Amino acid sequence: MEQTKFNVSRFENRTGTVSWRVTGYLHGVRIRKNFATREEAGAEKAALEIRAIQNESGQRTAITSLSDAQLREAESVFHRIAGKQRPLAFYVDYALANYREPEHQKSVSDAVTDYVAAKKREFEQDQLSKPQYRRIDWEMKRFEKHFKGKTVAEITPANITAFLEVNNSTLKTFNNRRGVLSTFFKFAFHRGWAVENTILRVPHHRIRMRRGSAITFTAQQARELMTFAETYEGGRWVPYFAICLFAGVRPGVPDGEITKLRPEHVSLDTGIIHIPSTVSKVREPRRITIQPNLAAWLRAYPLEKYPLIVGNFKKRRERFKDRFNLTHDVLRHTFISMFVAKYRSIGEAAIQAGNSESIIRKHYLDLKSTEEADAFFGIMPKKQAAWAA
Repeated sequence: MEQTKFNVSRFENRTGTVSWRVTGYLHGVRIRKNFATREEAGAEKAALEIRAIQNESGQRTAITSLSDAQLREAESVFHRIAGKQRPLAFYVDYALANYREPEHQKSVSDAVTDYVAAKKREFEQDQLSKPQYRRIDWEMKRFEKHFKGKTVAEITPANITAFLEVNNSTLKTFNNRRGVLSTFFKFAFHRGWAVENTILRVPHHRIRMRRGSAITFTAQQARELMTFAETYEGGRWVPYFAICLFAGVRPGVPDGEITKLRPEHVSLDTGIIHIPSTVSKVREPRRITIQPNLAAWLRAYPLEKYPLIVGNFKKRRERFKDRFNLTHDVLRHTFISMFVAKYRSIGEAAIQAGNSESIIRKHYLDLKSTEEADAFFGIMPKKQAAWAA
């Protein structure tokens, strides 16, 4: 159809003068205009063709003070809210009333550097344990890598949730990582890098723990472990396993309680192991009663002659780990469960183990029988029997 095609032609008026005529149709309306010069006619032809294209595409010519970039942005926004119930003005008013710019735009990389430095100072002032500091440092490196190139203010609750769910993490892992990020975003909020503490809108999962979920040894497995310890490397490992297994001292190396325990903390004369606050994981002192069988082990293998921690500990401990399936806290878990079974006192077990009563009740109550506990606390060293004879 030629309705939108325009032509410029020479036209002689009755007076003998020459004009230049633009003719054509604009959507059914006939156009015919005369101009004194060919240039003017050509300009009109171009303007009519633009109008025709705009009409065909749904566009129109309008006088506006907006720049080309502003016009394109306005069109983009109208396309984004197409089909919404509210007009554009509603969303603009809402943003103006509720959005606040952060006081400072801080990149995630710089924020993580400042935060980890602050945690390092806390560690150096003995406000954080070494494992806590290492965990924070490791988690924040993951966080920095994931959000590289962003500012703290750009990170949304949805972004954080997606990060915490990477690799289908368990609910416990999700909560643990959220705990690290919680202190980071609080740190960022107080310094004006974000207008709100974003982590508050990230869910914390409630986990229903099963009672009696601690992994423990049986009395027979504990006996086999101690029997092997007596024959391995001349019994050098006996004090370590005896104190962790029969007194419940936290066994982690290099940062557990056992690595900070000194011979002077263990008194066979008073029958007490004194755990000072500098040794305790929870930074609270406690006193552990030395059971008769533990006393026998420590007399047969005195700490003055058999140090608690041997050289090249981790590599050499692998022999025990592989042979007896030593998990992280199985020695301590075994002691607590056997203690509760023997003495039927959740309160006393909590005091000696350095746990809360609720934790003892939830994880250790009724895991063992009284008979098995008696067998456990009856495990004696062979060396002592030979010496006594």
